[in-house]
Amino acid sequence: MKTIGENDLVLIVYKDKRYLKKVTLDKPFHGKGGILTFSDLIGKSFGIRCGQYEIYEPTIEDIIMHGIRRETQIVFPKDGFFVCFKLNLKHNSRVIEVGTGSGALTFLFSHIVGPEGMVVSFEKEERHYKNAKKNIERFVEWGNVDLHHGDVMDYFNDEFDAAFIDVREPWIYFDKVRSLLTESGSLGMIVPTANQVTEILMRLKDGFGDIEVMEIMLRKYKTLAERVRPEDRMVAHTGYLLFARKLSEYQLAGDSLE
Repeated sequence: MKTIGENDLVLIVYKDKRYLKKVTLDKPFHGKGGILTFSDLIGKSFGIRCGQYEIYEPTIEDIIMHGIRRETQIVFPKDGFFVCFKLNLKHNSRVIEVGTGSGALTFLFSHIVGPEGMVVSFEKEERHYKNAKKNIERFVEWGNVDLHHGDVMDYFNDEFDAAFIDVREPWIYFDKVRSLLTESGSLGMIVPTANQVTEILMRLKDGFGDIEVMEIMLRKYKTLAERVRPEDRMVAHTGYLLFARKLSEYQLAGDSLE
């Protein structure tokens, strides 16, 4: 049985409130459910009720939503997990990310590719880079993230199974990213507006195929058995997701390509 130790992260739930905290003996937690003394948790199992609080071992979603310090809009888990699926990320995968932001998706990539995989991420804005670096150092489990403060255009090493672009004008990086992708490698992007989608589609024709555009809606429901219905509020549009795969021309002997 896994038990709670000093400096472990715990998710504290009180009604509809959630808090991600480190178990620190000299700093009790003060919330609407009263005072929680962390020393009372040491040696106890996760998944317990302590006073008015429920104490859980944090999930990846908990860390992204309640632990990552945000200085930019993050890629929400409803989009992020699907991105990993569409990019075909798995143990040992190598992925390059253009636009680290706050590092939420970087953290998810790191978890998915595992200790034998690699995530190389670029962030040009110094303030965002410093914040992402702190988030990565705090939450990433393995040393599989190579974070750069700079432009991916200056990068000439390695080959990657997949790439993800999260910047205002992703088309600037199409040629560069394509040169870094392995054959048939997957490319993903997220943008907030339809105008950007149109621009991407006009510029993505050369060198990429199997192009898809989509958005993901997530609607939660109230968990009261006597009146089950949708929550009053819903985070609807978070971004348009675009996916494509690297495509190389192949000409058979004696044939001509039209």
